[in-house]
Amino acid sequence: MSDVTMAEATSAYTPESTRVDETKRWTYVDNIRTNPGPFSDPIAGTQEAIEQFDKIKVLGAGGLGCEILKNLAMSKFRDIHVIDMDTIDVSNLNRQFLFRKDDVGKFKAEVAAAFVMRRVKGVDITPHNCRIQDFDAEFYKQFQFVICGLDSIEARRWINAMLVSIAEEGEDADSLIPMIDGGTEGFKGQARVIVPTITSCIECQLDMHAPRAAVPLCTIASIPRQPEHCIEWAHVIAWDQEKPFPQLDKDDPEHITWLYQKALSRAQEFKIEGVTYSLTQGVVKNIIPAIASTNAIISGACCNEAFKLATSAAPPLGIEDNYMMYSGNDSIYTYTFKHEKKPDCPVCGQLSRPLQVNPRMTLQDLVDSLAVRPEAQLKKPSIRAESKTLYMQFPPSLEEQTRANLDKTLLDLGLEDGQNVVVTDPAYPLEFNFSLQFKKEV
Repeated sequence: MSDVTMAEATSAYTPESTRVDETKRWTYVDNIRTNPGPFSDPIAGTQEAIEQFDKIKVLGAGGLGCEILKNLAMSKFRDIHVIDMDTIDVSNLNRQFLFRKDDVGKFKAEVAAAFVMRRVKGVDITPHNCRIQDFDAEFYKQFQFVICGLDSIEARRWINAMLVSIAEEGEDADSLIPMIDGGTEGFKGQARVIVPTITSCIECQLDMHAPRAAVPLCTIASIPRQPEHCIEWAHVIAWDQEKPFPQLDKDDPEHITWLYQKALSRAQEFKIEGVTYSLTQGVVKNIIPAIASTNAIISGACCNEAFKLATSAAPPLGIEDNYMMYSGNDSIYTYTFKHEKKPDCPVCGQLSRPLQVNPRMTLQDLVDSLAVRPEAQLKKPSIRAESKTLYMQFPPSLEEQTRANLDKTLLDLGLEDGQNVVVTDPAYPLEFNFSLQFKKEV
């Protein structure tokens, strides 16, 4: 297929009165797309390299995913797959620009793919309306790299573990499937490139995404100090006491309005300001604030890395500096740094990760702590030690057999300082190896 300039690709969608400036508008973008860089193949130009590039996998078709799909298509990547299990909600329309009001209720992946293919000729986008976990390793092996526009740390950890396992089991360079990951929160964002088994992975960087601190129930019930405490009181306590509706629907405006009014009354009682409807919705649904301009900047950074990987026009993030941070709170500020690979990473490392514990804590305390520890963040952990099963959450018969161990202390269970334990979680396709480090009593 002959090369098509950006001006030609977009002229069909531009009013006649404004087409006179289209050639000038895309001059610099076309220069980037068509001119080889210092690291490019001297025979094949950058555009030829992109057009011959094999399949790309995009994970997520939300705020970041919409921007990423548009950027990849406009860069002339030809074969793209996108996975997203969600359907379109009215609240998505302010920033997920591939969707319209008539699309509400439809699958994001299908609508996004169809929209981009209508606007950009020559691109083939295959949608998958499912979870990323629904596919096995053979499916992911067909892609040359993966771009993540996910809003879930759990999903990132899963695909990270999958790509590392593919690299470790592979016998050639094709088994190395780089992952480009983007994330945003308000006016802040990040983009990073992970080369499985070579650079630090998502699990190495997990402590940069510490779980949100839980508010003690006693604070919520007795003396709230922040507007979020009042909202949690309405959500957890007032709702349970009054049960205004049979079941809480977090997407129902009537339900959220009830919680907002209850939280506002409690805030006024304790002279706390800041309770709003949007904050109530955000706390109840655990919404991460999203801003369209931030999504555009981070998706642009991710697709720039895809361009560099496909064309070798410039060195990508990943070997030296592998992590780019963006801050737009006061101005446009970015910086890159190298996140070191951790030898005790449970995914790409070789050593057991140390786990500081009190030897007199119960096994139940240890299981609960694995959900809030920045280095673990496991929701349904099962634990076994050398030659003994301590607690298994699945299957139910084994859970019943090991439940009595939850009330025993680590010492009562015969665990020792420095002993290795293996932790599994149904959300992740791997085992986590920890070395118990007993805290010395003062």
